[in-house]
Amino acid sequence: MDTAEQIQLVARTLAAMLLGAVVGAEREFRGHEAGVRTSALVCGGAALFGVVDVMFKDSRVAAGVVQGVGFLGAGVIFQRRGEARGITTASTIWVLAGIGLAMAADLPIVAVATTVIVVVLLELSAVSDAIRHVGEELEHQRPREPGPDRHVDDP
Repeated sequence: MDTAEQIQLVARTLAAMLLGAVVGAEREFRGHEAGVRTSALVCGGAALFGVVDVMFKDSRVAAGVVQGVGFLGAGVIFQRRGEARGITTASTIWVLAGIGLAMAADLPIVAVATTVIVVVLLELSAVSDAIRHVGEELEHQRPREPGPDRHVDDP
């Protein structure tokens, strides 16, 4: 592989890191895990592995990225007070790997469009919170029906 081709592959990897940093900036701004550096590294690492995948025409490399990043994402999910936390962060890490692989496969439009969609979806957290709040309010207002373990007078 000549120098010009290698420079092109480095440019793809850097572009993937930049896209990852854009997503990470949103996460960092909102105070969530996997900020700018982590997101850029995940996306850039996936792109680098994707370049190797494309170079050697061995899709097992990309499959390994998907699997490995899945384990990485699983590591950021934890449970507190009966509620799972970190699921969005894990999902973000996983999609960042996909963005990196898309850049490696020379699909920049797909990678950029996916980055924009991811940032928009992450910014919809306020809408998601509002929907959850309305659902909780409706649940508290709903009259409970007596079941086998409850009497009519039980709250």
